[in-house]
Amino acid sequence: MANSAENTLQPSLTRYAWLSIAVALATIVLKTAAWRMTGSVGLLSDAIESLVNLAGAMMALWMLTLASRPADDDHAHGHGKAEYFSSAFEGFLILVAALGIAHTAIDRLLHPQPLETVGVGLLVSVVASILNLMTAVALLKAGKKHQSITLEADAHHLLTDVWTSVGVIAGVGLVSLTDWFWLDPAVALLVAANIVWTGYQLMRRSADGLMDISLPAESIGKIESLLTRYREKELDFHALRTRQAGGRSFVSLHVLVPGHWTVQQGHDWAERIEADIRDLVPRTHVTTHLEPLEDPASMNDQALDRTRY
Repeated sequence: MANSAENTLQPSLTRYAWLSIAVALATIVLKTAAWRMTGSVGLLSDAIESLVNLAGAMMALWMLTLASRPADDDHAHGHGKAEYFSSAFEGFLILVAALGIAHTAIDRLLHPQPLETVGVGLLVSVVASILNLMTAVALLKAGKKHQSITLEADAHHLLTDVWTSVGVIAGVGLVSLTDWFWLDPAVALLVAANIVWTGYQLMRRSADGLMDISLPAESIGKIESLLTRYREKELDFHALRTRQAGGRSFVSLHVLVPGHWTVQQGHDWAERIEADIRDLVPRTHVTTHLEPLEDPASMNDQALDRTRY
């Protein structure tokens, strides 16, 4: 039997994507202005990453809209996996941005240039970084609350942008104090290396989701503890399987009950178990399969493919 009832409804998350888009547009303007004022390749790399932020936010808006659609005849388990495409795309964009930054930085490293109007340029960049930080905190909080990998990916990207800006600002500041012009492209190369790591992590998480990775060990441990308590009531369980699809979780297991029980008795207990699992892991679809404890055939289907007998 299966029960897809959820103890919390997923609110629309697209408003966070719109927030990210608005902030990306604002920071593009500010960081581009900072680059034009100073001529710093480090600040240019920062502006390029903001363009990536905008593309990622627009992709997030699209995928969050798609993921919120209800299940239909062609997508019986809903559209939650659409979120993984967004985070994978954002991870790819981060890698592309890193290559662009590295190319520009190497050219400037070979051909150093003095910087101009550093003070005003840095001030503008600081304002843009504060905007990104505030947005990242809001997205990360919402992403964890609603189990949205899209919002988490966007938040981590923005946090990476913030750290990028901190490094760039420090580098440009040191250049203005020391006239070591090589510091500017060197910082840009470090920025590129840092965001490559972030992009790799996002793409790996997306691949895990598309490959039906299990729920976190903490969630599985809660379910196992629950089942242990039920084993004291003449019940047993096997073939526990879990997976995630965006903000939704899926749990299936076989419930073994005494053979002399009526169908109604077995059904009632299965319903209780499903409800308790949904309380432990919000937004979970639970599927149970009843089997008699005494029948040896009940042990033949613990694996994904049923054993012949």
